[in-house]
Amino acid sequence: MTLRAILLMILSMALLSGSDAFYKLSTQRAPIGEVMTLVSIGGTAFFIALALAMRVKILTKDALHPMILLRNGFEIIGAIGLVNGIAHVSLPVFAAIMQTGPLVVTIGAAIFLKEEIGPRRWFAVAIGIFGMLLVIRPWSASFTGYELFAVMGIAGLSGRDLVTRLSPPHIPALAISTWGFAVTIPAGILLWSFAERSSDYSALTLWFILGTIFVTTLGYLAITTAMRMAPASIVAPFRYTRLLFTPALGILIFGDRPDMMTYVGAGIIFAAGLYTFLRERALARTVAPAAQALAQPSRRKAC
Repeated sequence: MTLRAILLMILSMALLSGSDAFYKLSTQRAPIGEVMTLVSIGGTAFFIALALAMRVKILTKDALHPMILLRNGFEIIGAIGLVNGIAHVSLPVFAAIMQTGPLVVTIGAAIFLKEEIGPRRWFAVAIGIFGMLLVIRPWSASFTGYELFAVMGIAGLSGRDLVTRLSPPHIPALAISTWGFAVTIPAGILLWSFAERSSDYSALTLWFILGTIFVTTLGYLAITTAMRMAPASIVAPFRYTRLLFTPALGILIFGDRPDMMTYVGAGIIFAAGLYTFLRERALARTVAPAAQALAQPSRRKAC
């Protein structure tokens, strides 16, 4: 079962890397807003169909819960940033920026959720941010400014993940995901209305967009299944295989040629993120027995 979960996690990263490539292929032929709108509609339709099949209610008052609304706001910010980042930034650079997500979540958890972060994890976060700066290089002539859209995207998705922790536990994850996809439709339409080039409905463009919908939804299902089959502490580190898949697709399909600085920065981000995760896992193992020990006296008194 554990091996299956690991293989599913690796498969999900390969599929999501394929989603990045299909997004880029689509935005090379059609306006960003058009691509975002059609992918959002397709993804929403898929999740609604899945919810109907699993008899999960979508149209409930829980959709207006403050935490859900805040989560949806972060979803919109993340989607706009990621689509613009993919369209204008090479996939190796985009992939490296994406892997700073766990580090951004750690910062957000410390600031907004008041979680205690030790000096070693703060140091790892600082090292990871330094690695991202090596990838982006805002001081160099190669910096275009579009890299900041990718940073905006990962910041939005990290905020979404943080707020998800605060969402009421009784709300099904499938309903939350459906709402998250649906709210990006108006954002895509708004971007589409400002498009400077005409829309493209050619067969090849629509096939690219359909491919984006297909691999994105399959990747989502694969990662969800993997996380349910085995503990997160086992399968989560395999998220970093995306650092292999996405740059490889960028090199093979788009002819990207990352320089040594990009490789070094990506390696630093990978090491910092992995250390942060392993440190959190070790601390969780230490805290859990202590919490159980503290709970024992109260249980005895209750008896």
